[in-house]
Amino acid sequence: MLQVALAQVRLNARRFIAVGVAVLIAVGFLTATLIINASSKASLTQSVGQSFQNADLVVSAGYDDESGTFAVLDEKTADLARGMDGVADTYTVLASSVAVRDGRGTSYAVLTNIPADESLLPVAVVKGSLPAAAGDVAIDKQTADRRGIDLGSVLPVMSADDLAGAETPLTVTAIVEASSNPSMMGNAQLYAVDQTAAPFATTGFGYDSIQLALAEGASVQEVQTALTEAIADAGIRAVTVRTVEEQTTELMAGFTGGQDSLTVILLAFATVALLVCALVVSNTFSVLVAQRTRELALLRCIGAGRSQIRRSVLVEALLVGVVSSIAGVLAAVGLVAAIIAYLQALPESGFATLDVPPLAVVAGMAAGVILTVLAALVPARAATAVAPLAALRPAEEVRAGTRKGRVRLAAGLVLAAAGAALLAFGAYDGDLLIALPGGILSFVGILMCSTLFIPPLVRAVGFLASPLGVPGKLAAVNAVRNPQRTSATASALLIGVTLVVMMMTGAATARNAFDDTLAGEFPVDVTIRGAIPVESPFTGKDAAAAAAVANVDRAAFLPLAGLAGGEEEIPVYALDAADSPVLQDASMVPGEGTIMMPQGTEAKTVTVRGASGDLELDVVTSSSRYFPALVSAETARTLGGVPDQQAPEQFQAQPMLWLSVADGLNTSGILDLQSGLAEALNIEDYQITGSVIERAAFEQVIDVLLMVVTGLLGVAVVIALVGVANTLSLSVLERTRESSLLRALGLTKRQLRGMLALEAVLIAGVAALFGIALGAVYGWLGAQSALGSFANVVPALPWAQLGGVLAVALVAGLGASLLPARRAARLSPVAGLAAD
Repeated sequence: MLQVALAQVRLNARRFIAVGVAVLIAVGFLTATLIINASSKASLTQSVGQSFQNADLVVSAGYDDESGTFAVLDEKTADLARGMDGVADTYTVLASSVAVRDGRGTSYAVLTNIPADESLLPVAVVKGSLPAAAGDVAIDKQTADRRGIDLGSVLPVMSADDLAGAETPLTVTAIVEASSNPSMMGNAQLYAVDQTAAPFATTGFGYDSIQLALAEGASVQEVQTALTEAIADAGIRAVTVRTVEEQTTELMAGFTGGQDSLTVILLAFATVALLVCALVVSNTFSVLVAQRTRELALLRCIGAGRSQIRRSVLVEALLVGVVSSIAGVLAAVGLVAAIIAYLQALPESGFATLDVPPLAVVAGMAAGVILTVLAALVPARAATAVAPLAALRPAEEVRAGTRKGRVRLAAGLVLAAAGAALLAFGAYDGDLLIALPGGILSFVGILMCSTLFIPPLVRAVGFLASPLGVPGKLAAVNAVRNPQRTSATASALLIGVTLVVMMMTGAATARNAFDDTLAGEFPVDVTIRGAIPVESPFTGKDAAAAAAVANVDRAAFLPLAGLAGGEEEIPVYALDAADSPVLQDASMVPGEGTIMMPQGTEAKTVTVRGASGDLELDVVTSSSRYFPALVSAETARTLGGVPDQQAPEQFQAQPMLWLSVADGLNTSGILDLQSGLAEALNIEDYQITGSVIERAAFEQVIDVLLMVVTGLLGVAVVIALVGVANTLSLSVLERTRESSLLRALGLTKRQLRGMLALEAVLIAGVAALFGIALGAVYGWLGAQSALGSFANVVPALPWAQLGGVLAVALVAGLGASLLPARRAARLSPVAGLAAD
């Protein structure tokens, strides 16, 4: 039987190529998902976690619930870390905000100390040598290029809290790479020895973090556990020890409201990939083996035992699975490597990193081989479970009236109902771990029932082909004459279309949710404040001048409207309704009789003092912690401005400008905009602040992740096309005698090709429409379950892309029928009727 199996693979290579391609694509999808999972985490480490990417462990301080304050990393904690067995070097990070003056004005910068072990420094030296003594400094290349700074330049540096204080001249000895950490992008980045950096640090706040490099052979987990226990034994609370990956995850979770949504979403993609592998491979191989049922039965008639038949089919599947899985793994690595290489070529996503974990290769190979063998086992067992002569008769169709049909219907309905309930609950509760199995169960249930509802749907739209004459009428009848074959053909496309549309809808919905979250957290692109001490306050003319700068979409002038609060009064600003588009989040526009206060404000009402009297206003809380107190222009007119007895100069508050800038600006473009605004308004760079750079940095990370999803989407499209092509091709091949009989009865070659093409288009159209509806629901509920706990998720349907999916599905159905139809038309009726 081994020789029979090898002969089958050799003589019927054309049939096995179809299965091999399906396995290749499915394995490639799974492997690519796992590689992208690892690469996304590596890319985030290079971006969000770049500040500690060279360390093994990171000690950080958190919020202490008992004391109600944040913990402080001091020398006591640092000494504990240094004294741990297995710790080779420590880096007590001390970052301070400073101001730098050069020939182009004053700008803010982040000054960080240099570790004793330079390998822990998170950035590489471009030229020069790192500072070795007090008075030396290194600066990032991006700032150096923009401001004309080179080795030997002297930079006057002062505390950011006291711009009128003493200056410390620092000599540039090195130029280093700019960090891609979103929290640092847009600021000048300086590095100096401890003696230089320490005087600028804020007293009492301790170290930002303590990074540890372990000795060779030391176990990360053992050192992490031992240090955690030592910190607890020393009575130090709210201090954690994490690996670099855990620290990166924690930072991302903090941004997403305490949820590690990235890992959950990527694991969901891996699980979906497994489901797609199983469905596509099983469907394709089942059709192939089912076509050979008579052949397998004939082998039984001439003496082959059931176990021999099974082993023969499994050997065929094993050969196809091994070869195709190897090709699939190689294709996945090449695809992801190409995506990462493209991203690395873009200036704003150079942090993209390729990571091919051994698990991805092993899992891809194992999944391809095991799934192929299992997919062949089920139909092989079905073919050998009956007597040889009985197997030579046509197989019973699975209809609802048969026992098998009733069992399948009942099981499918139970799975669909239970899965839908889990999916709905997961979406409502914002828990992807509940929604994911629910979605899988419901989809499997729908596929189990496909034989019962797809043929009636095809029959319902079959009238569209009737006006095309005899080929159209024959196509409408043939499309539903064999429900099992019709369902197998439609299911291949249904799987792919559902997956594609789910990704499209999920990505579009997630993008909108991310945008809304970023808009709430960073509602104003650019804020321009007056200099301190007060010089000349801004006016409406300054807003007009700012609006004239390139890449500024809108500028709003915000005058002072009054003072709010108790003993420590805060300034209240006014925003004219005509200028409300300057805000990214329209919900933050104040209404009449209300005051918009920063996130965390607990008071229900606030009394605002104005020159014309006091007003008690209802508090509306914004989504941003740093949002100023804001009222409408009508309320401001009622208040009459700041009380005369407490003029703005006395508490250093002045009118300010808000700007919204053009979409799509990269970091370099934003920094050029900052320089243009400083020149147009005759102000210093440090007066121009805002969230546009930070938001753009997070958007870069999101764009990279969505581009990864797009890569998976491309693979899914190929899966759909291969699946439908395989099943349609096999369907036409097994109807060779039927097609030849029609030719013998007078059907022309052109009519035969037209009949097969129309039949394929009808089936593909129904599968595509049903898949689009399913995919849209799954994509929306999936995004809701993944992101609903920290973002407002509103379904977003990419209609143009959905139309494209429908068009591609119809073209795929038509294209899949061309070669088999041409082959059937070219075969003479006599030869076709003689075919087995």
